[in-house]
Amino acid sequence: MTSADRPLRVAVIGGGPGGLYAAVLLKRLDPAREITVYERNAPGDTFGFGVVLSDETVGGIENADPQVFATLGGHMVRWDAIEVVHRGRTLTSSGHGFAALDRRTLLSVLHARCRELGVALRFRTEAPPAAELARDNDLVIAADGVHSATRAAHADSFRPTLTTHRCRYIWLAADFALDAFRFEIAETEHGILQLHAYPYGPDRSTAVVEAREEVWRAAGLDRLDEREAAERCAALFPGTLNGRTLRGNRSQWTAFRTVVNESWSHENIVLLGDAAHTAHFSIGSGTKLAVEDALALAACLREQPGLPAALAAYEAERKPVVRSTQRAAHASLTWFEELAGYTRQPPYRFAFNLLTRSRRVTHANLRLRDREFVTATELEAGIPPDTPPMFTPFQLRGATLRNRVVVSPMDMYKSEHGVPGDFHLVHLGARALGGAGLIMTEMVCVSERGRITPGCAGLWNDEQEAAWQRVTSFVHQQSPTAAIGLQLGHSGRKGSTKLMWEGIDEPLPEGNWPLVAASPLPYLPGVSQTPQELTRSGMTAVREEFAAAARRGARAGFDLLELHCAHGYLLSGFLSPLTNRRTDGYGGSLSARLRYPLEVFDAVREVWPAERPMTVRISATDWAAGGTTGDDAVRIAAAFAEHGADAIDVSTGQVVAHERPDFGRSYQTPYADRIRNLLGLPVIAVGAVSSWDDVNSLVLAGRADLCALARPHLYDPHWTLHAAAEQEYEGPGAPWPEPYRAGSRRPPTGRTDAPKPRLAL
Repeated sequence: MTSADRPLRVAVIGGGPGGLYAAVLLKRLDPAREITVYERNAPGDTFGFGVVLSDETVGGIENADPQVFATLGGHMVRWDAIEVVHRGRTLTSSGHGFAALDRRTLLSVLHARCRELGVALRFRTEAPPAAELARDNDLVIAADGVHSATRAAHADSFRPTLTTHRCRYIWLAADFALDAFRFEIAETEHGILQLHAYPYGPDRSTAVVEAREEVWRAAGLDRLDEREAAERCAALFPGTLNGRTLRGNRSQWTAFRTVVNESWSHENIVLLGDAAHTAHFSIGSGTKLAVEDALALAACLREQPGLPAALAAYEAERKPVVRSTQRAAHASLTWFEELAGYTRQPPYRFAFNLLTRSRRVTHANLRLRDREFVTATELEAGIPPDTPPMFTPFQLRGATLRNRVVVSPMDMYKSEHGVPGDFHLVHLGARALGGAGLIMTEMVCVSERGRITPGCAGLWNDEQEAAWQRVTSFVHQQSPTAAIGLQLGHSGRKGSTKLMWEGIDEPLPEGNWPLVAASPLPYLPGVSQTPQELTRSGMTAVREEFAAAARRGARAGFDLLELHCAHGYLLSGFLSPLTNRRTDGYGGSLSARLRYPLEVFDAVREVWPAERPMTVRISATDWAAGGTTGDDAVRIAAAFAEHGADAIDVSTGQVVAHERPDFGRSYQTPYADRIRNLLGLPVIAVGAVSSWDDVNSLVLAGRADLCALARPHLYDPHWTLHAAAEQEYEGPGAPWPEPYRAGSRRPPTGRTDAPKPRLAL
């Protein structure tokens, strides 16, 4: 649409900080551009009070427009401390670094800069529809907020997903300046409310009050007007307000809505800021993201040869950043939704948990910011000096694990007729020598027909038992403080398939064996074999196969047994409503779906030695509509605990082929966290836990007791020992085998520094 003989013509829908800043940058980069901003409100109208900008965002503004930066700099307030007020005690962590200013000031500065550059500002003007503007302009920037009319009008192109969350919140202000970012918790007869507050001027602070929907209603806050709500909220947080008042600014209680768009552009229309994405206010500011969008869009328009390429580059640059921010924001908002489960934690652990809730701030990162705070948290937890949390022991029934690291069960597909061989001896033995506290076998199948593939390991005959005893003997002799665990399972409807690298979940081309499952539903419709519905007599037979395998496992010398009730295999198939369509006493309600897995658990627990622990792996969500939910997972975990499970190994998904997992770093750990802190059960967290820093953070925050890692142990069999070396830890939690002790220091590398100059001329 752009004509080579005239400058770019741009329409901006929405006069918030993102839209205004985009206009400023585009005009500054090319003064000949014709840019018009449409804003339906008056210049002084705005919601909210202060906005928070990171140092990175402020630096971007400085580079792009030093004049705007210089003007804003005189209005910003800065601080580096976070205070957590809980049950009358205030704990302070420093070294964080924030900058904030009045939203009205920010808008005023951007208005002035727009006028100075020649941007046309049309206040009190409803923008024409984006499609109409697109006919007369080369580019339309839709910065029209979370309720974007542009996004709604072109939903087929943008393909938005809008998710409304479980808390209500309200923006208020106080006429005094806090000297830190402050979180305060109010425990009331109706439930938990929390305050997020920070300064944004020399005599002003923003105060956001948040509560679960049911708490908000029970407290009667839904029936109050703005003034009454401000008064009630002020009374709830004496530690911060100390009798001082709060006020509103067209403030209303609302539920946060996460906005995700598959595409950010449609022809010459592009989304920016909240129209494109939102991230919960507890990890930062929507203004920050919008300003960063504007910076990226302006840069891409300058760098790329044409509008289509520029919009594609803008989306490619910003989407990964926003996706990462949204993952962190989701972890943070979920933490606050589940806040009631953490209030019983000791003060420092509670504060550490809060500060690391988004997983962006970690144990190591927080130690760099405030070593004294982290040391106090570790002291409160009883961790010996100079001991990383991951290297503290953990007791499960009669077993003492030397550290919190678990080698996660990983199918190797290297057995012959179910017999583990030299590969398994080396594979599991190497990881035991590598320092992990607990080394888990792959899923060991209880029968020949219960295998996933022809290469799966088993424990249904004497030869297999003897082969496993060879492995456990090696571990106990060569790494005597390591424990080795046996995971028992049955493939159910996911059996009789090719080896993983030959075609995961694809049926064998020949030699298939019949499958059984909770219900006759193929895993891959039209591809997989349809299993037979397990009869009562068949259920009894399989239950006895589990018990027989457990007896063999005990004789083989395993220290721990885990019952595999996850990932869509047989027992998992009974638990999920998506795979259990039975009409007898083993289908329907969750309690009925639990019945058979609990029968199997009881049969195994009865024959498994009383002093040895048993755990259960569950899929805490199916990642699919109508499937197992987080609430279901809590009930499932509680049921197994009542029957004697010593810990719950919390995984997710792999139950149905049409799942939509929300992948990301440590993405499954919130499910383990919730079970642990609601039920008080030991849990094993798993799912993209990839660094020793993650393990330290999860353990010290009380989100997990043990952390299971798979791929890191494939990459490095000595991952745990190397984690100890990198943290300069040499204690009993990570003993080096004597033949390896010479390698307990990182090998030297070539010199990378250079002599410092001694003279300056």
